[in-house]
Amino acid sequence: MLAFSANVHADSLTQAKRMHDRLAGVPGTQLTLEEMADLITQGNPEQAAYLAMQSPSFYNVTLKNWVTPWTNEEADVFAPLNDYTATVIGIVRDDIDFREILMGDIVYVAQGVSGIPAYSLNNNDHYESLENNGIDLSSALVQNTQSAVSGLPPQATAGVMTTRGAAKSFFKDGTNRAMLRFTLMNHLCTDLEQLKDTSLPPDRIRQDLSRSPGGDSRIFANSCAGCHNGMDPLAQAFAYYEYEYNVGSDPEGENGRIIYNSEGQNDPQTNSRVTAKHRINSNNFPFGFVIGDDRWDNYWREGINQTLGWSEQLSGFGYGAKSMGEELANSKKFASCQVTKVFENVCLRRPQNAADRALIASATNDFMSSGYRVKEVFAQTATYCAGE
Repeated sequence: MLAFSANVHADSLTQAKRMHDRLAGVPGTQLTLEEMADLITQGNPEQAAYLAMQSPSFYNVTLKNWVTPWTNEEADVFAPLNDYTATVIGIVRDDIDFREILMGDIVYVAQGVSGIPAYSLNNNDHYESLENNGIDLSSALVQNTQSAVSGLPPQATAGVMTTRGAAKSFFKDGTNRAMLRFTLMNHLCTDLEQLKDTSLPPDRIRQDLSRSPGGDSRIFANSCAGCHNGMDPLAQAFAYYEYEYNVGSDPEGENGRIIYNSEGQNDPQTNSRVTAKHRINSNNFPFGFVIGDDRWDNYWREGINQTLGWSEQLSGFGYGAKSMGEELANSKKFASCQVTKVFENVCLRRPQNAADRALIASATNDFMSSGYRVKEVFAQTATYCAGE
């Protein structure tokens, strides 16, 4: 009987080691692993996972590497720490409703750290200094509001979408469609090609998109329109935003800042709050849609993309990035995407079989019912994969 108990404990210790390595990214101390093994033996593996997540490395290594690829178009895990990454880390640490990453007036900055530059609207020095000096993010980050540190009106804040880091990556140049596309990729786990639906009306597609690319109107009707008919009405939520920088002296925009046209602030080229980038290349199709405000509509509530699970409590239209972010964050696809990303991060593989898919479905429902707390998802998936 003693031998049996020892074998059970040895197996629990192996699971504890695997769980700690995957959650914290570093080996646990012997004391921590013994405590985790005891919890696993007692039938409380999720408590063991929470114990592993007390390690600062869960925030400084695991979460940082999990979030960083979302912050840039190249999905580079080695990109510098910025306010986007720090804000997601803080939201996870503090068990804040994860939907806030797409709609909250929230940002995390460091406080009480000597020798670190203050948060700036015009550069990323604050966060790069934290990273370069090995500052413990699990204790240094403090919740603040974007409206307090960036000057954006509260109604213009939309979680990580309106952080400086996101603006530099996805509002810089272009037409602001990139912000929607990469938000869909990173937070709904779906790209535009997967959402293509040529049955939807093309009435909100902008003037800059040719209706006969290469002289062939069939390309527009059968391909381009299938993405733009849903994307353009949603991306209109970003009509008043710009990332401002000096192209000549700072071509990479390292010293740029996010700009938002509030009531009474007009773009000199459009003579309205709509930024100039939303009216470019108007001669490509003069009869196309001309953006006049930041009203968005979710055309994907009809047709094949109803399967993304849009909330029946929301109207499917609104004004500005905050309410559009709320629309995305309350979809079933948003919840299942977060769970799937955690699964892949912790289990080191994609879901492969019926058991994996059942775990994803169950964890998604728990995630939504628990107030969208991400640490609980990490605990559930770590428990599931501990025996692998």
